[in-house]
Amino acid sequence: MTEQPGRVTLWAIEAFLAAAEEGTVQGAARRLAASPSAISQQVTALEAALGATLFDRTQRPLRLTPAGATFRRHAQAIVNELAAARAAIGLSGLSGLSSFRLGFIEDFEAELTPRLLSDLGREWPGCQFVLETGPSHRLQEGLEARSLDLIVAADLGRADSRHEVHRLLEEPFVAVLPRARGHVPFDPGLPLVLYSARHFMGRLIADALAGQPARPAHRFELDSYHSILAMVAAGSGWTILTPLAVLHAARFREHVELMRLPMPPLMRRIALTARRDVLGTMPAEIAARLRLLLQETIVAPVLGEHPWMAEGLRVISA
Repeated sequence: MTEQPGRVTLWAIEAFLAAAEEGTVQGAARRLAASPSAISQQVTALEAALGATLFDRTQRPLRLTPAGATFRRHAQAIVNELAAARAAIGLSGLSGLSSFRLGFIEDFEAELTPRLLSDLGREWPGCQFVLETGPSHRLQEGLEARSLDLIVAADLGRADSRHEVHRLLEEPFVAVLPRARGHVPFDPGLPLVLYSARHFMGRLIADALAGQPARPAHRFELDSYHSILAMVAAGSGWTILTPLAVLHAARFREHVELMRLPMPPLMRRIALTARRDVLGTMPAEIAARLRLLLQETIVAPVLGEHPWMAEGLRVISA
């Protein structure tokens, strides 16, 4: 139902922001789990209430008018203030939040993420948790589109004044070889199996290899830890990954050997990122909890088995 002229609703503001960011009514409808007609009605009602046209509908994707660009800044401030108010209410007893949307890289899926969600679920019994896993750049896009409240992903180096970043873990890239060939780590006849350069971690690896005098030959480029480590475990090649990636594909651990890279050290940092001044102290509190879990479930076990990684694998203090 279209709202009465002169009445501005939060639902209309959310529909407007989603349409502005997605560039289409259909995209806004998908994000907000609504019908395109409902989004159109809300935007039209908002324009009537404000007495201004917010979108140039002759453009594809949708383009904001000058009035729309001005209102967008105020609309975003309204949504942020509401989110901050909800967070403050929830933080007063850590039980008032109704929903919380988190994004995690898949590296934590097996051990750390279930532990964290179980702990938060006990402490916030009235909260519904929505978890999305995926590559770091996708999670960053979700945070910027406000479909996620908080993400834990590779630090992409994109931090700006809109975000707060809590660095959690630094880990080295390592050479991963078939265990039977551990004594000959870089056999020229053993091809390199690369992690896909479509992802941030793959680009780090590709950039590091590009700077080497003799780049190892490779025939395979895959975007799945499990597929890469299956090939390595079968003796079909060697790869460059991080300890977290190897831990994620746990069933192959006994069949592979981890060794130092035959090149200058290459590192990856994992960070918790949230929109600034929206969730109060919650991001810092969750980051502190994650550091304890990372030390217990990742750092201590890996260093116990591979003490030579102590120079690179560490929890980053607040």
